[in-house]
Amino acid sequence: MLGPALLALVALAVLVGGLVFGGGAAPLPLQDPGPVVRWGLPVAKLGVNLGAAGMLGAILLAVFALSPKKEREYGLALDVAAGSAGLLTVSAASVGFLNFLLVTGKTVTFDSTFGSSLGVFLTEIELGRAWLLVTLGAAAVTVLAFAVRNQVAVLFLGVLAVATLVPMVQQGHAASAGSHNAAIAALGLHIVFAAVWLGGLVTIVILQRQLDARRLAVVMARYSSVAIVCFVVVAISGYASAAINVGAWDRLGTDYGIIVIGKVLALVSLGLFGALWRTRLIRRLDRVAADPAKRASGLGTFWTIIVAELAFMGIASGLAAALGRTASPVSDDTIAATTTPAEILTGSPLPPWPDWYRYFTEWDLDLIWLLAAGFGIFFYVAGVIRLRRRGDKWPIYRTVLWVAGLLLLVYITGGGVNVYQDVLFSAHMGAHMALTMAVPVLLVPGAPVTLAARAIRKRDDGSRGGREWILWAVHTKFAQVVANPIVAAVVFVGSLWVFYYTPLFRWTMVDHIGHEWMIVHFLISGYLFVQSLIGIDPVPYRLPYPFRLLLLLITMAAHAFFGLAIMMAEGLLLADWYGAMGWGTDALVDQQLGGGIAWSIGEIPTLALAITVAIQWSRADEKETKRRDRHADRTGEAELEAYNAQLAAVAERDARRGD
Repeated sequence: MLGPALLALVALAVLVGGLVFGGGAAPLPLQDPGPVVRWGLPVAKLGVNLGAAGMLGAILLAVFALSPKKEREYGLALDVAAGSAGLLTVSAASVGFLNFLLVTGKTVTFDSTFGSSLGVFLTEIELGRAWLLVTLGAAAVTVLAFAVRNQVAVLFLGVLAVATLVPMVQQGHAASAGSHNAAIAALGLHIVFAAVWLGGLVTIVILQRQLDARRLAVVMARYSSVAIVCFVVVAISGYASAAINVGAWDRLGTDYGIIVIGKVLALVSLGLFGALWRTRLIRRLDRVAADPAKRASGLGTFWTIIVAELAFMGIASGLAAALGRTASPVSDDTIAATTTPAEILTGSPLPPWPDWYRYFTEWDLDLIWLLAAGFGIFFYVAGVIRLRRRGDKWPIYRTVLWVAGLLLLVYITGGGVNVYQDVLFSAHMGAHMALTMAVPVLLVPGAPVTLAARAIRKRDDGSRGGREWILWAVHTKFAQVVANPIVAAVVFVGSLWVFYYTPLFRWTMVDHIGHEWMIVHFLISGYLFVQSLIGIDPVPYRLPYPFRLLLLLITMAAHAFFGLAIMMAEGLLLADWYGAMGWGTDALVDQQLGGGIAWSIGEIPTLALAITVAIQWSRADEKETKRRDRHADRTGEAELEAYNAQLAAVAERDARRGD
């Protein structure tokens, strides 16, 4: 336990120094809650960060790197997850309680008034409700981590663990920043991936006594591949978050900016340690596995690098907790003074007038989809390179279409369409149509599942890597149901009506989580429908080609009917949103334009799908003809001769009956 203790001590020491330097624990001029609250709140938040890290990191290792067949290492990892979730539960409850004392200025008493005030704070005030949800979610993870051992159950436990942190992400500096959605996305990515990075390393340190040199090298290599991804995401999201909260380069000289610089230096140092992992430590452990006499030197190298890395992680964790209590240079008062109706509703200023060229010059990148597309392109190309190095072929058009589809996704989620979709219904509908029809038409022919199955190395120790989890996902009963062509078509069309004529539409506009859910849903529903028509990846059932064309025509007709319904509507779908942006234009006319986009924009993808189905049909007939010709050549036209003999026999029988 030396490693985790060192991490906690360094983090606590750096936190205290950061609070003293940045004034995060200084007495307040009005309603000062006292030193216990001022110092206890950041310490409790440090506990939240460390608990979340251990929880996510241990679950990630159990899901991706460890095998249930090796019960000691697998069970210990889940015990670490449970203990860390318990720390998160206690720390989150403490943060909620101390925030109550800070906000209300009350002192702790044991009467009914104090209890009722605390209850109101935790259930009706957004800040208190957020920390109550974190506490309850962490408590659930604590119990379940002790109870579950099945890999699939642990995977869903990981989903619950990530969801537990969502209310926490929506608090702090990001919640009040001018670029609200961008700040929330950057902070969320930063917290989750930093937690996985830190917690995975701590878990390996705890597990190393249960692992021999060869097994330790394997687990570390798998963790290292995850750590590379975490480093990239943490670096990019950290830069984006700092840019939003610092505001300008000249503000780096402020207390907040100097702490940010210290955190950046710690992050760079951690990146260098990651390079040492891959270039020295893992190879050293491989040599130790081959020669047990070198075990002492191998473990010495292990502990030297690990202890130093944990120390720098402690520095980064302490500085992160200190930043949470240090005033940002971007003043909330300045933001409030320039608030417009558009800022009140969307969290961002009204963009420039939407001239046609603005859709190609204005950008508001969504960091989540930018990173998803970047990693999607990188891993796809890496898979293709691996196939070609071993002599396998992969059509170039698949790579081109996949890359084009992800680049289009980046533009739709971060380009001019994204800039205007919150303030113009027509832009929103254009984004919707592109996500459901244009992007999937490019992505599906890329056959990512087939590529993953062929390029990713198969695990043989009972653990599940990327290949195993992808194949599990596409073979689940749920996937088999939603991949059915009829179900996919019904979801594709039915979700249009359910989305726009229920409260779901409002939720996706007012909540950034809802906005991200909308993108995911549109992409998946469109992908499944296109996959059922022209997909290359294996599916449980495909319609014959004539019925595919029929299904396409019926679905597109229903899609066009939806567009006409929007065009003919006499009232706004979200009158208090799109009608209150201050454009000075007729929002109903813009909505009717959006209906026209929904009615007409599907023509090009529909034509592309119809042509592709026709080409596949023709090629299938050609393949069947060639197969029959080859069979006839092998059998010497035996089938044809047998058929002719059968016809002759029938003719002879008919002649006898006539006589």
